[in-house]
Amino acid sequence: MSRVLAINGSARMERGRLEALLRAFLGGMEGAGADVEVVYASRLKVGPCTAELHCWNDAKGECYIKDAMQALYPRLKAADTWVLATPVNIPIPGELQNILNRIVALLEPRLATRAGRTRARLRPDVRTRRLVLVSTSGWWEMGNFGTVVRIARELAATSSIEFSGAVLRPHSQHMMSGGKVTERGREVLVAARAAGAQLESRGRMDPRTLRAVSRPLVSRKEYFGD
Repeated sequence: MSRVLAINGSARMERGRLEALLRAFLGGMEGAGADVEVVYASRLKVGPCTAELHCWNDAKGECYIKDAMQALYPRLKAADTWVLATPVNIPIPGELQNILNRIVALLEPRLATRAGRTRARLRPDVRTRRLVLVSTSGWWEMGNFGTVVRIARELAATSSIEFSGAVLRPHSQHMMSGGKVTERGREVLVAARAAGAQLESRGRMDPRTLRAVSRPLVSRKEYFGD
């Protein structure tokens, strides 16, 4: 059984559209046999990295800042898969960014050049092998996900783990009507669940399934009310 740790960066936590998309995706992974845990960045209140690299130079692998991150480190280490869930917030919520910056303690300070870029790798006691992004945006087009996808890709590359793909839902507000999921919204969640099952059972997500998650729910003209 693989272990999955998902970090939901939305300030709305359990109440947001991101949560609905994330839970559908994780439900697919869980149904395929994964052990799934979700934590909420806003609830953890992890402080920022001070960039002193104490975790690299003095206490190897140990962050000296004593806050909620200390309890999160063992869970990060034990997870085979990290799922980063974030709304598009120019670029991501600050609480989630703090967690990502503090992951430096899990990296070995042994740098190497790979594909023309300087990279590190996770320490030997970290079992994580892949990272997935789940993200929602209120804007119509897919192009608005560019920055959050790049952040996820860079974290995976710097950690020398696989970036397994991105589950992206643009204009996510159109999944809902009157506080309830619409029929088209349910189709999106069914596709997200299928993507999670595919990743856990096959090790990859079908591009057609990801396109089903991201497909337009309204036209650009309808979105802008023209």
